[in-house]
Amino acid sequence: MRAVDLIRRKRDGGALSSDEIGFLVGGIASGEVPEYQWAALLMAIVWRGMDPAETAALVAAMLHSGTVIDLSDIPGPKVDKHSTGGVGDKTSLILAPIVAACGVTVPMVSGRGLGHTGGTLDKLESIPGFRVGVDLAAYRRIARDCGLVLAGQTAEIAPADRVLYALRDATATVESIPLITASILSKKLAEGIDALVLDVKTGDGAFMSRPEDARMLAGSMTTIGRALGKPVRALLTSMDEPLGLTVGNALEVRESIDCLRGAGPADLMEVSLELAAEMLLAAGVAEGRYEALAKCRHTVADGSALERFRRVIVAQGGDPRVCDDPQNVLPRAARIEPFPAPATGYLKRLWAWSVGQSSMLLGAGRSTVQSPIDHAAGIVFLRKVGDPVVAGEPIAELHYNPGHAAALPAAREMLRQALEIGSEPVPRQPLILERL
Repeated sequence: MRAVDLIRRKRDGGALSSDEIGFLVGGIASGEVPEYQWAALLMAIVWRGMDPAETAALVAAMLHSGTVIDLSDIPGPKVDKHSTGGVGDKTSLILAPIVAACGVTVPMVSGRGLGHTGGTLDKLESIPGFRVGVDLAAYRRIARDCGLVLAGQTAEIAPADRVLYALRDATATVESIPLITASILSKKLAEGIDALVLDVKTGDGAFMSRPEDARMLAGSMTTIGRALGKPVRALLTSMDEPLGLTVGNALEVRESIDCLRGAGPADLMEVSLELAAEMLLAAGVAEGRYEALAKCRHTVADGSALERFRRVIVAQGGDPRVCDDPQNVLPRAARIEPFPAPATGYLKRLWAWSVGQSSMLLGAGRSTVQSPIDHAAGIVFLRKVGDPVVAGEPIAELHYNPGHAAALPAAREMLRQALEIGSEPVPRQPLILERL
C-alpha cells in the first residue's frame, strides 16, 4: 500500500477503503506517511469529498489513533455538547452545570478561540487559578466527583487530529464537511460519552454562514455518529447577532454566572436551556422536551446548577469566590469607553462577525493559535436587536487595557459597521432554527 496511489485515486474521484484510510491515519503518527503527502490528500478531499462510509472510517481511525477514555465506572449516562462556534457563545459554561445537576455526567473537552469566535478554555482561564490542562486520571476523578469536567484536549485524545487540524489550517483545507465531521467526532467520541448533542450555528457570525451548509454538516455528524453507535442530536441555531450581552472572556464568565443565578439575558438562557434539555433527552432521563426543560430550569431556581459550577471550579484549582462576586474576582479592563448610538430609531441588525472582529482588536481574541489574549477585554451591549435607541446614548461599552489603545479607532469603526438602525421596530428572529 502506497500513499501516493491512494492520493491519486482520491484526486481522480475514487473512494478509499477503511483499511486504506487506517493506513493513512496511522502513517501520519508513525511518520510513514509524511505531512506533505497528507497535505495533498487533504486538498483532494476538499475537492472530491468523501462518501459516508469513507467519513465514518476516517472518524474511527482518528478516534483510535489515541486513547478512548473509559468512564464505565461512573454511574449513569455521560453526555457532552459541541458547538461549531459563534460570537458571545458561552453556553457550555451554563449548560454543563445544569445538566450535571440533573444527574447526567458531562465530560467536556473544549477548545480555544481562533479569529472572531471565542473558546471555552479561554473563558475558563479568566477565572483565577482555573486549570484546563488535566491528565486522564484527574479527568476521571473530577467527572466522578463533580458530575462534570471542563478540560482541554490531552495528548492521548485523538492525536492524529492535532496534526491534521494544524495541516488543514496551514493548507486552506478547513472548509470540508467530511474533515470537519472527523475532527469533531474523533475528539468527542474519545471522551467516554454515551451520547452527544451538537449546536450547529448558522448566520453572519457562524463558521457555516449559510443554513444549507450548516444543515449538511449537522446531517453528516448525526449520521456518522449514529453509524458508529453513539446517539447524536443536533440543533441548528442562529448566529446573526451575538448571543447574550457580552463578548470577551471574563465578561462572558460573569454573564454565565448571571445565567446560573437565573438572571441572564433571555436569548442566552433560551439557547442554553434548549441544548441542556436535548442532553437530558439524549441521556434518557426525561420523557419529553417540556419535562427536560422543567428539570433544567429547576436546577437554576434551586441553586444546584451554580453549586455544580462552584464544585468544578474548586476541583480544577480555580477561585470559587467567582460564583459570589464575579465583578471583583475576574480580571477587569482598566478602561471602559461608551459607544453611542449613531442615530435614533430601532436596532435593526447587529452583525455578529463584525462584533467579533471588534472584540478581537481590543485584545479578546487571537489571530493565531500562539497569540496572547487579554481576558479582561471585550464588549458589553446595552441594547439588543429590536430595542429602541437614541442618538448619542450609549448602546455598548468597549472594555480594553492600555496595551490595545492603539487599536481602539479600528475597533470603534468595526463596531460601527456592525450596527444597522431602522425607523421601525423589527420582530425577534427565532434562535432555534431546526432539530435533527
